[in-house]
Amino acid sequence: MNKHMFVICAYKESPYLEECIQSTLCQTVASEVILVTSTPCEHILKLCSKYHIPVYINDGEKGITQDWNFAYAKSKTPCVTIAHQDDIYFEKYTETLEKMTRTAKRPLIFFCDYYELRNKKIIKENSLLKIKRIMLFPLRFNILRGSILVRRMVLSTGNPICCPSVAYFRGNLPNVIFKNHFRSNEDWEAFEMISKIKGQFVYCKEPLMAHRIHEDSATTAIIADNDRTKEDYEMFCKFWPKWIAKIIAHFYKQGEKSNEI
Repeated sequence: MNKHMFVICAYKESPYLEECIQSTLCQTVASEVILVTSTPCEHILKLCSKYHIPVYINDGEKGITQDWNFAYAKSKTPCVTIAHQDDIYFEKYTETLEKMTRTAKRPLIFFCDYYELRNKKIIKENSLLKIKRIMLFPLRFNILRGSILVRRMVLSTGNPICCPSVAYFRGNLPNVIFKNHFRSNEDWEAFEMISKIKGQFVYCKEPLMAHRIHEDSATTAIIADNDRTKEDYEMFCKFWPKWIAKIIAHFYKQGEKSNEI
């Protein structure tokens, strides 16, 4: 039995889904792969049949967090990565995950650095990626990855963790990870909750995946209608007094321009 599973969340007819599937199947250390969807269609079902991937249909409540929680519940391995249909994973993702967490004491999540994927081109460096790498720098040190104070410090000025890069260790975490509350910051809210649990955040400074930025992504749409700014302020209030949270949210908004097409 594998220790790790990719659960791919698919929505409607993404032109990038097949590339995501291929990347999860081409790991140097094999992971189990399944797919979940609340919008079954011929495109999704054909690809799953082609690559012999089990499909699970969410017939319950629909939405991003509901689909993610459904994906989390369908995983049967100790460790699970909820893969987004537009992203790709480099071949050593699973190998590195298993290697780095083998000696960890009560790992909660594993996550890694990443590149951006824009117009079929890999972007290895830009201002947003630089800032996130600086924010995550303290978690490079093994001695600090178990510190609740350090984890909350890292998350208190923004969310530098790339959500699709995260692998969750189910035995050390609650049965439900994501709250049906935000449109954009549902991952940041989950990491804030997990940061208060005794255990370790295992961070790999090497980029092990590419996160696709494109005009049809949910993040791009949310930024366009200004919901992201309201959600950011609410998250900052979990760490700071309201007046400080308002100041940080103002400057944090500037970084959102990196997700604009």
